[in-house]
Amino acid sequence: MPLLHAVVLALVQAATEFLPVSSTAHLVLVPWLAGWPEHSLAFDIALHMGTLLAVLAYFFRTWVRLVFLAFGKEVWKPEPGEADHDLYENPRLFVYLAAATIPAGVAGLLLKDLVETTLRSPIIIGVMLIVVGLVLGWADRRPSLTRHLGDISFREAMAIGFAQAIALIPGTSRSGITISTAMTYGLTRASAARFSFLLSTPIILGASLKTALDVVQEGGLPAGQTTAFAVGVVVAAIAGYAVIAFFIRYLQRATMRLFVVYRILLGILVIALALLANLSPGA
Repeated sequence: MPLLHAVVLALVQAATEFLPVSSTAHLVLVPWLAGWPEHSLAFDIALHMGTLLAVLAYFFRTWVRLVFLAFGKEVWKPEPGEADHDLYENPRLFVYLAAATIPAGVAGLLLKDLVETTLRSPIIIGVMLIVVGLVLGWADRRPSLTRHLGDISFREAMAIGFAQAIALIPGTSRSGITISTAMTYGLTRASAARFSFLLSTPIILGASLKTALDVVQEGGLPAGQTTAFAVGVVVAAIAGYAVIAFFIRYLQRATMRLFVVYRILLGILVIALALLANLSPGA
């Protein structure tokens, strides 16, 4: 893989994994429009590892606090008003996150083949971009987005977890559907994004391990791909960290409108391109 391809795909992955715009749609669309060959399964590991490192690095203190709180211990407790102070109002949040991860994990194991074949249709991707965009816009307009992570109940966490399972359908966006669901329960935009990113961490880890196992079974990294692999990990990690930091700050002062409009326009574009490709001679 040329290094330019590796850098571009890593940047695309970093941005679209955490912004509510669907990483799958963009990782299919960008190479298609650029005329690039499909990237290898091994490079998928680089992309997943990079975004995993990004979310772990950004939320490292948060995860430490959550784990200790689950065992009745308080560490690195922030001052009132600082990030993560709301965690201490909900000591069982780590347990909630662990339980809410199960639906997507089970769905991923059961539906893997379907997701990677039939559901990767450009029409399905385009439709899901539009549908989830409209859902995100509806949730964003709710008048009472005032709750925080300390207010989440087990039932609400599980509902967000089941929503994450829907994100297996390409074009949905894991962050888009989970943030939308969290906002329907009244979480602030920034709190919804924080919960979404925390919930995604075990799933990204699981996807990385599963893909790595598949690559090992196929003989390991292809010859000559080591440099591209390393570049993909580093670029996705650095860019992903920056995107998380930007997005959470952005949501503290702005709405989701920009992402709603983008999703709808992109969905229309994907459907139009797919229909044109089907109508063209020799299609």
